[in-house]
Amino acid sequence: MTTTAQAGASAPAAGRRVTPTGRLILPADADRAAWLTARRQGLGSSDMAAVLGISRYGNALSVYHDKTGGLPLEGDDSEPALWGRAIEDTVAREWARRNRSVVRRVGLVANVDRPWQMCTLDRRVLECPLADGRERCAVEIKCRAAFKAGQWRTGCPDDVLAQTLWQADVCGYDHIHVGVLIGGNDYRQFVVRVADHQQLIADLRAAGARAWQQITDRRPPVLPHDADPDVLLDLYEQLHHSRSGIVAIDRDGDALDALSDYLDAATDEREAKDRKKTALAGLVGSLGTADTAVRDGRIAFTYDETSREYVDRERLREEFPDAYAACVEDRPSRRISIPKTVREAHQA
Repeated sequence: MTTTAQAGASAPAAGRRVTPTGRLILPADADRAAWLTARRQGLGSSDMAAVLGISRYGNALSVYHDKTGGLPLEGDDSEPALWGRAIEDTVAREWARRNRSVVRRVGLVANVDRPWQMCTLDRRVLECPLADGRERCAVEIKCRAAFKAGQWRTGCPDDVLAQTLWQADVCGYDHIHVGVLIGGNDYRQFVVRVADHQQLIADLRAAGARAWQQITDRRPPVLPHDADPDVLLDLYEQLHHSRSGIVAIDRDGDALDALSDYLDAATDEREAKDRKKTALAGLVGSLGTADTAVRDGRIAFTYDETSREYVDRERLREEFPDAYAACVEDRPSRRISIPKTVREAHQA
């Protein structure tokens, strides 16, 4: 069996069936802007993790706004995404070497019966190591930080499982291989088998169909109350980067409830900080001249001396204006400001 990581045949033409149930939309060497545009015509495997609410980088609402053109096409990569793509080929070649197989880049693929169901395979496997002959499948390549190693202890984390099962459903494969490089020096590999996840695949397809219908009908999805607020705040910043004007919330129950919750949380936070400071004073006072307190022969708490770097920005600006200008930048941000009268009325 060949061990070369890349096959030498020419890339297939767009429109050609390249998997049992997958038709090529764009080849792997297509312009990135063209790929970003084409993927808006359907739901990809990474979109599904967001639709299901298990992605740190999006949710069903962000997918909706992306597909309907409310969000800009991707700009500059984040550092993890940039390096992930840079290392992807190396990990794919290593997977092929270890498994004595052949892999090839493909591109954006759509299901022949459900064109909205799409995926971009990292690599198509031309000689599957699990079968005799030239049975074909695919391998998904991941590069993850070392602190996420625990998520891969017994298999793929939920977001990768959903992604690979979506790819299998798009392409008609009965399994997908996964190769992951963790922390730059910890390589692991797994196999996700369709037969082990039939109900999950059915749920994925149903969730995808609902999400795509909402997108087609221009009906924004309603998110659960426990949706990740960091993802939402990032989405709102992308949607409305520039703001001006006034909106009335007199009859908006959700906005009024959020305002009340925010004020209650601010009060709880302030009171918690006061309690913490009072408790700190009690702890330090109980030490006297000591720096360690014990209870039943075990350390209860210590009062340690620490240090941290401090930059005198005023002195830096006066004595080293060029260095100050080179190192200090003004980054705009927004914060909620609530008039004192509103806060007092809420507390009354």
